[in-house]
Amino acid sequence: AETLEPASCESDPENEWCPPGHGDLYAALVGSGRLDALLKQGFKYMFVSNSDNLGASLDLEILTYFAEKNVPFLMECCERTENDKKGGHLAVRKSDGQLILRESAMCAEEDEDAFSDISKHRFFNTNNLWVRLDKLKEIIDRNGGFIPLPMIKNKKTVDPKDDSSTPVLQLETAMGAAIECFEGASAVVVPRTRFAPVKKCSDLLLLRSDAYLLVDHKPVLNPACNGSAPVINLDSKLYKLVGALEEATQDGIPSLVKCDKLTIKGLVRMSKKTKFVGDVKIVNSSAESKFVPTGEVTGEHDLTSNAGLGKLKPTSVSTAPIAGQKPGTSGLRKKVAEFKKENYLNNFVQAAFDAIKASGTDISKGSLVIGGDGRYFNPEAIQILIQMGVANGVRRFWIGQDGLLSTPAVSAIIREGGPRWQKAFGAFILTASHNPGGPTEDFGIKYNCEHGEPAPERMTDEIYANTTTIKSYKICKEFPSIDIGAAGHSKIMSDDGSAEVNIEVIDSTEAHVKLLKSIFDFSAIRGLLDRSDFSMVYDAMHGVNGPYVKKVFCDILGQDLSVTLNCVPKDDFNGGHADPNLTYAKELVAVMGLNRKGEKINMGGRPIPSFGAAADGDGDRNMILGTQFFVSPSDSLAVIVANADTIPFFRTQGGLKGVARSMPTSGAVDLVAKDLNYSLFETPTGWKYFGNLMDSKELFDGAEYTPFICGEESFGTGSDHIREKDGLWAVLAWLSILAHANTNSLSDTLVSVEDIVKAHWAKYGRNYYSRWDFENMNATKANAMMDKMRAETDANTGKTVSKYSIEKSDDFVYVDPVDGSVARKQGMRFLMTDGSRIIFRLSGTAGSGATVRMYIEQYEPTKIDMVASEALADLIRVALDLSDLKGFLGTEEPTVIT
Repeated sequence: AETLEPASCESDPENEWCPPGHGDLYAALVGSGRLDALLKQGFKYMFVSNSDNLGASLDLEILTYFAEKNVPFLMECCERTENDKKGGHLAVRKSDGQLILRESAMCAEEDEDAFSDISKHRFFNTNNLWVRLDKLKEIIDRNGGFIPLPMIKNKKTVDPKDDSSTPVLQLETAMGAAIECFEGASAVVVPRTRFAPVKKCSDLLLLRSDAYLLVDHKPVLNPACNGSAPVINLDSKLYKLVGALEEATQDGIPSLVKCDKLTIKGLVRMSKKTKFVGDVKIVNSSAESKFVPTGEVTGEHDLTSNAGLGKLKPTSVSTAPIAGQKPGTSGLRKKVAEFKKENYLNNFVQAAFDAIKASGTDISKGSLVIGGDGRYFNPEAIQILIQMGVANGVRRFWIGQDGLLSTPAVSAIIREGGPRWQKAFGAFILTASHNPGGPTEDFGIKYNCEHGEPAPERMTDEIYANTTTIKSYKICKEFPSIDIGAAGHSKIMSDDGSAEVNIEVIDSTEAHVKLLKSIFDFSAIRGLLDRSDFSMVYDAMHGVNGPYVKKVFCDILGQDLSVTLNCVPKDDFNGGHADPNLTYAKELVAVMGLNRKGEKINMGGRPIPSFGAAADGDGDRNMILGTQFFVSPSDSLAVIVANADTIPFFRTQGGLKGVARSMPTSGAVDLVAKDLNYSLFETPTGWKYFGNLMDSKELFDGAEYTPFICGEESFGTGSDHIREKDGLWAVLAWLSILAHANTNSLSDTLVSVEDIVKAHWAKYGRNYYSRWDFENMNATKANAMMDKMRAETDANTGKTVSKYSIEKSDDFVYVDPVDGSVARKQGMRFLMTDGSRIIFRLSGTAGSGATVRMYIEQYEPTKIDMVASEALADLIRVALDLSDLKGFLGTEEPTVIT
């Protein structure tokens, strides 16, 4: 304000724009053409009011009065009270007797006392205005296209949330000031019921209290107030923003119906158990918020020396934005060293809490679930989450024992866990999924919402936006460390007895296993497992699924511990890469008689299990193997869909209705859906897109697609029992299919995994399919390669390459059929005239570098016994040439082939 130059705000450039005053209404009416359009349609009168005046409505009696008086402009006024002395009041200009509006910002400092004298200036402007549109048009035309309103100069700071930011002058006009432009303008005194504003936190507290009642959807002063609303004076510096009032009233709104005047100086916490009576003044000179006594409170109370929150006392820690905290489809993933940097995790968690609360979630009610895949840094992160959760208002936590909760288990707990009053409002999952773990590897965090689904894009976008403007975070530094090694309950009380935090360390497996038992026929599965000619092994790859595998297969299904492999969770996954594919699940793959290409190897007479399965770090992915036989994720999805009726969950609900796959996943399931008349959807990669389809009817009042099965080529499969992919569910689905096939077989010979898949191919044909992953590539060069293909879409469409003709080349765009949202740049596609496909995507789930994924698919209706690599060889060469992959990335050798 000293230089009169345009303001700048590096922390948030949006603050550099001057917010419009409501005087801009008239310019908007003219500039938009709306004024001329209204006059042309025969409209003569306009009623306008502030949106924050909850008492304003179109009153026919006042309209009649306005029309009968034949005045050009009518202002509704109320008699001023102590609550209104700072508001604009009506006055008469001595020079010509014209009514004018005086705002406090237009008043000289030496005249402030006179301005606030409610006996001298008795009436204030409600900003409920009635305007003759034809007269407004005359004034605007007479003045060259605008209405000459007096300018108001407001002293502000460039960041309204930060009083220490740069002082600025905010220029605006008031729509009520137009009264001086209309000759013959008038005013009318209206009842107080016409004015229920929410301009300050004092107003909001009053309106939320029992001093007001809702009558015909309008706030009306409670008759018990005897016609006079209580005068509320909250500390203007401390309760400038709504968030501060929300914190002060987290335990409810106090009673004000018998209060005459309430003055609060300092930080306080109130509750619905407090009744203010008469003239009350609350003072707290300490820096810590203090609790106002419950029961009747009257007179003056100094809370300064009272006990405070103690261990529950939040501290605000100054911080600054840290670049690169944009969460992807599966949360934020970075190297452990990055997360351990000062304030890195704290900033992201605070940004998340702010976004969660902004979405309307009351985090003081219900429970917050916390758990993860057990990777390095999980224990420390859990304690930070608890301390920050308490500081932000969370009062109940469910923590997985030892910090372990698989991603599907978290979704199950949110959807199924606890009595209604304790139901989880969301969860933080500490995982980087299939990425490596350990001190030098990856860590991750994601938030799941109240229905068990990953945070939608609008929330992750807001979290990211918050990380770019954050200035402080809240944490309870004195909150005790919680022992998460044993199941049990802890209750931590505040020193003043006003608040308590309940923390339950819960059995990690109970909720998820209970849900799975309701979905599958465990007795039928056990019958298969107990066959002398059947054997299996389940490799948890030292991820979180180990305890779940032992619970289901050993404790419930009665199998020997030998069916488990690598089922002890380790924070570095025992130095391995917990990604269930032929490359990284090498121990299981070798046991099942295969190499990393899925080719049979000489076992030297060693026995090979009938069935093999693997899970990733957080338990949401799966790989299925038979004896020397690999089932591709795309084929696995198609087989499960084709045999869904073998699973009670689907059969007892009348059968499957909807099926979805991610765009890169092969079209094998499409053939099944078409044959069985299921609704079919092709979505971008990301489980959140499947969640929308599952919740179409329940949350969006749309079509019903459940029961529902969905899957991704990246070894993710699941159904609508939860809102995440579920590796253990997929394994049990396959065992259900095998149990059914063997129960109904005419032969005593075991029907194998290979038999099931080959019978499927014989009926539907085979989609030869392969995914090549190029990991840790240079991100700039990888993006340049994608941009090159985007630029050539028109040129490539219709082009013939080798024996293939490209019917269409495009960058996949998805329009969500449920909420209408649009997802662009979801992968480059080359669609051939014979149904073959080439797809390129950049993965957003790697913790460092870029992962380029190349997908190759060729459909053969009858030639089902070829080796996949040989069947796809020509198409792979075409893909490498179209992308110029070696030219951009320097290699044609993939890290992983699926």
